[in-house]
Amino acid sequence: MSIVIKAENISKAYQLGQIGTGTISRDLERWYARLRGKEDPFLRVGESNNQNIKSESEVVWSLKDINFEIEQGDAVGIIGRNGAGKSTLLKILSKVTAPTTGKITGKGRIASLLEVGTGFHPELSGRENIFLNGAILGMRKKEIQRKLEEIVDFAGIERYLDTPVKRYSSGMYVRLAFAVAAHLESEILIVDEVLAVGDAEFQKKCLGKMGEVSKGDGRTVLFVSHNMGSIQQLCQKSLLLTNGFSSSIMETSKIISAYLENNDIQNICFFDRGLKYVKAVQINDTIFVEAEYLYYEGLKFPNLGIVIRTEEGFPLFATSQTIENNPLKISNNLGGKIRIEILEPKLFDGTYFISVFFGNRDSDVIVKEDCIKIQIIGMTTNYQLSKSSVGFIAPKSIQTLIEN
Repeated sequence: MSIVIKAENISKAYQLGQIGTGTISRDLERWYARLRGKEDPFLRVGESNNQNIKSESEVVWSLKDINFEIEQGDAVGIIGRNGAGKSTLLKILSKVTAPTTGKITGKGRIASLLEVGTGFHPELSGRENIFLNGAILGMRKKEIQRKLEEIVDFAGIERYLDTPVKRYSSGMYVRLAFAVAAHLESEILIVDEVLAVGDAEFQKKCLGKMGEVSKGDGRTVLFVSHNMGSIQQLCQKSLLLTNGFSSSIMETSKIISAYLENNDIQNICFFDRGLKYVKAVQINDTIFVEAEYLYYEGLKFPNLGIVIRTEEGFPLFATSQTIENNPLKISNNLGGKIRIEILEPKLFDGTYFISVFFGNRDSDVIVKEDCIKIQIIGMTTNYQLSKSSVGFIAPKSIQTLIEN
């Protein structure tokens, strides 16, 4: 297979705060250096893109020294935490933005789906935007017309085809945008996380189409997603980005394992009035919810309850644990920890919220709605769920541990 994308020492720096140098002469020097293909003479030495530490420089490197080669027909996943540089890399590959240093070489036309609304003119209808995107790719009108029915059928928006896309919902926008990108004649298809906007059925349909164009048509696919199951299903190879630095392109299962090992999910919510904190942690296929409490006047029994909801607010699971055989003594000011372990919760990858209830069983309860946000990663790849169980937690086992 031939190499269709080659990245050589790609780096991308972003200037924090004021962009200009402060003088016209320096801005002209910067422009002249760029014209000659030279590095910005006023670019300060920056730092890696680690969002957990305070920057001491006015420049942040979103990407640093990225090197890889992608062959024709490969489906490659790009994995990393939020802010790791995934979207920046795709924008460089799509030629939406230029790298600060380094070089990208590619063969063939590129169709990109980077953000909701990218590439569409809001005042034009869905039909007109299909022809516009085809023209941008260099296709003739007759070529686009041959694809039109297939695009409209895939997107499922025939009724609204002649309506301006500014009136579309975000889901309709993405359905049409993906259909256009996947069906028009490009050699490289680049898809960012925007498919998360669509419903589960359409996401599955898109994964199938991307697999088809990669394996059947020999087109190259680059796919960014936080859904490890989708990455595993579609991509034979993947690339891991961490704080702007990348791994080598390797087998997807190895990349996912490396990502999960370094990214146990931990979210902490701090409380008051007796409850010091509540913490949710995902480790492998178990979710731990732990609370530490102190005695306060009126507290009879340390009762901890949780509710897990979807992003849309739909409750999936609730439990409450009352520890009635451990009465608290006022004189000793006792407290302790309560931990709930949910083993093998059959959750789809995605975002969920935990609400916490703490206090007496019947009254005087502290309530924090949706106080902890958890991102489930890699939990569903080992499960075959029936249609009746889709979207619901079916925990294998729940354990409660108490430490006084």
